[in-house]
Amino acid sequence: MSSPLRIALAKANAATAAQLAELGRQTFHDTFAATNTPADMAAYLAANFGPELQLAELQDPANTFLLAHVQGALVGYAKLREPSALGLPDGQDPTGRLEIERLYVAEDWLGTGLGAALMRAVLALAEQLHHSAVVLGVWEKNDRARAFYQRFGFRQIGQHPFQLGQDLQTDLIMRKGLAGR
Repeated sequence: MSSPLRIALAKANAATAAQLAELGRQTFHDTFAATNTPADMAAYLAANFGPELQLAELQDPANTFLLAHVQGALVGYAKLREPSALGLPDGQDPTGRLEIERLYVAEDWLGTGLGAALMRAVLALAEQLHHSAVVLGVWEKNDRARAFYQRFGFRQIGQHPFQLGQDLQTDLIMRKGLAGR
């Protein structure tokens, strides 16, 4: 019997964009609304999760989306970008680095292993594409996510600002080197 979980590359179409916009808004809100003001949250969601914005991101050749479906329902996703200069000094070549810009799972699926399955799929794709490292930014106050990334071998290499509405926050930059590279 096959697993009800299916992780696949996203198709760049309006239907996928609408699903991503909805799941992106919901998961970001569920993750951060309790620790941010409603005004900052509303501004960030409006600026980053409309269907048109998601379609543009899907069509950008630098982006790759992995979608996690369970019994046909979209329950998680990862947005990847390559190459990535995140955490590199200005002017250093970012070739060979894959960035996880977003990795989110619907609230009902937290703690089920779905996030880990998505991360394994991301790392497998990075290996398949012969990347030397995977990098990401995570809010310094998101202890659950930081611990999750550390379990997969990511280590902090720096920090950078992240604007959420009117609030300038700090994201920690984490990196995982890949075998033999």
